[in-house]
Amino acid sequence: MITETVTGAALAAQIPALARLRITVFRDYPYLYDGSEAYEAEYLRTYTAARQAMAVIARDGDTVVGASTGLPLASEGEAFRQPFEALGIDPETVFYCGESVLLPAWRGRGIYRAFFDGREAFARALGGMRWITFCGVLRPEDHALRPAGWAPLDPVWRHFGYAPEPRLQTTYDWKDIDQAASSAHPMQFWIKALD
Repeated sequence: MITETVTGAALAAQIPALARLRITVFRDYPYLYDGSEAYEAEYLRTYTAARQAMAVIARDGDTVVGASTGLPLASEGEAFRQPFEALGIDPETVFYCGESVLLPAWRGRGIYRAFFDGREAFARALGGMRWITFCGVLRPEDHALRPAGWAPLDPVWRHFGYAPEPRLQTTYDWKDIDQAASSAHPMQFWIKALD
């Protein structure tokens, strides 16, 4: 198992693998994402367009089994920038971590740590980044598709030094596997100061 950080053309070359991983991993609870190639092409255009976008790629041999993306928040869409701007936080000083997607068979092997370490190192190397953040979907405790025994990743995220900021929330649209159309989903930002 190896992980590597990719940018530019090397990142663009990984977009098809990233799209497949997102469709597979985010289909599970809590995202319940009913993904499509068309949606992925639109969503991932942000990463191919942003000059300072990156991804940590995890491979088993030649097979991509996981990926974790990031880019300066200033390069993200308004839904992600606006909550920070409303609090007076300049998006130019925030590094936004997109998805961390890892196939189940490779979980529990330290790859998640490599994802966090890689994104944080990249953000520090950019210079001028004071904060690093990501967001996760908020689902009600009694959601009909919540699996028995499911536990949120909150303790893991806290372990890596992140905390939820209640004033930093947004919504993002996608189609759930049990719905006929796309709908807005509440998202909670988790944030950490970069020293």
